[in-house]
Formats: sequence, C-alpha cells, structure tokens
Amino acid sequence: MKTTDTPPAAPAAGPAPVVKAPASAAKEKSSEGQVLNVFSHGVLIIWAILVVLPLLWAVMASFKTDDSILSTPWALPDKLHFENWSRAWSQAHMSDYFFNTVVVVGCSLVGTLLLGSMAAYVLARFDFPGNRFIYYLFIGGMSFPIILALVPLFFVMNNMALLNTRHGLIMVYIAYSLPFTVFFLTSFFRTLPSSVAEAAMLDGASHTRTFFQVMLPMAKPGLISVGIFNFLGQWNQYMLPTVLNTEPNNRVLSQGLVELATSQGYKGDWSGLFAGLVMAMLPVLAAYIIFQRQVVAGLTAGAVK
Repeated sequence: MKTTDTPPAAPAAGPAPVVKAPASAAKEKSSEGQVLNVFSHGVLIIWAILVVLPLLWAVMASFKTDDSILSTPWALPDKLHFENWSRAWSQAHMSDYFFNTVVVVGCSLVGTLLLGSMAAYVLARFDFPGNRFIYYLFIGGMSFPIILALVPLFFVMNNMALLNTRHGLIMVYIAYSLPFTVFFLTSFFRTLPSSVAEAAMLDGASHTRTFFQVMLPMAKPGLISVGIFNFLGQWNQYMLPTVLNTEPNNRVLSQGLVELATSQGYKGDWSGLFAGLVMAMLPVLAAYIIFQRQVVAGLTAGAVK
C-alpha cells in the first residue's frame, strides 16, 4: 500500500505586531507642548502685570499726599489719607457725577436689554419679508463710526429739545448699544430649544407671555453677558456726553474726571484725581467680578447647540 506524506500544518496566525512610535518622537512632542505651555503662561503673566499694576498703583496713589505721589511714586503710603476721597466726593462734585452716571447708564441699560432682546427674538424666531434686511441693518450700525454721526445727531437732538438732558442722553445710549445687542442676542436665541416655546403656545400662552415668561428667562446667560459689555461701554463713554451733554449739572463721571484734571491748573490735585479715578473704576470691577461666571457661560453657550 502506497502512502502519501501529509504536508506540515501552517503555523497559526498570531496577533499583528504593534508598531510603537519611537521614543524620540514622543519626547519631542512633549517638549514642544511644554515649551508652548510655558510661552502661553508667560504671555498671560506679562499681560496680567500690565493690567493689574497700573490699577494697584492708582489705588495706592489715592491714599497718598500730592508730595509723596511726586517724590516717591512707588512707595507705599505712610498712612491712609481718606480725606482725598472725601475731598473728591464733595468738593470735586464726584457725588453728583456719580449719581448722573448711575441714572443714565442704569436706564439706558434696561432699555437696551429690553428693546434689544425683543428685536433679537423676533429676528431669530420668525420668518417674514425683510427679516434679513433688518438684521443686516443692525449689523451695519456696528460698523458705522460714531464720530461721523455726532454733528447730525447734535442738530437732531437740538431740534427735538433733547440736548443737555438726561433722558436725551439715555435715548442716545440705547440707540448706540442696540446694534451689538441685537447681533449678540439673535445668535443666542437661535440656540435655544424651540420645543419649549411650542409647548407654551399649545397651552394657550400668547407670544408676549411666551417671550417674557419662557424664552427670556432661558436667555439669562446671554442677557448678562451683553449687559456687562454694554455697561462697560456706556459707563466709560466720553465722546457722546461731551458733545450732547454740556450742562454742568448733568455731567457724567467721564466728564467729571476731565474737569477734575483740568480745573486745578498748575496746582494739580493729584491725590483727589486718583481718588475720583478709583471711584469711577470700582463699579466696573465689581460688576465684572460678580458676574464673571455668567459672562463666560453666555459667551460659550452658543458654541454647543
């Protein structure tokens, strides 16, 4: 009997070999990441020093005398001279300027958020002829330099008897802040779920009730963010009140600080000036510190839908 030899069995296929990246490449990537991290942190530290150091120096100078400010500007005050603050508050009329600024900015901020949120909600949620045209008109208002509108705005307000009045300045602030507010909130309202508004409409809620009781509370992060930006811009506004608000009794803080700096002549009340500067600066810092998380949440809410 003839027998045939069986071929040897093929070796079993094992797992594919794992190709490991060279250790040198991994080290190069980690070193590049460390260099980039150190560079970015260094830039942030330098930027923080450039921002914080002048603020701290202004606060320190507000508690010093004029002689110590000029002779030893970087030294700590020998004692806290609170009379600088009282002199700036009473004799330099910073109290009147502060009150006018709070009234003008407070009313204009409420009007800006109310009108801007209503316009943004309609542009974001309803389709009608001219929707895009109105939206681009608001965007165009952001690119229009305010200095080109000062002369015609002056004559318009003069003809309407709004010149040198608080309510006239409030209306100008609202018109000045509306383009950015509508642009910001329109994108924010588009990210909100429409199912909640549809459920409210099915329950019998009107468009007005749906907006004020359903959609507006949901847009709170966006309202806080755009409110902080408008507050900063309106609080530090100088050009508009200088041209449209020349009445001494209605001056705002920015005008008051310039008046305090120029009215002393060669004498120069530097300690009172720094005290007034810190008074004007504190509300802005306090508002941003208090609403810091809401501002970040409002800016990043539109990134994830």
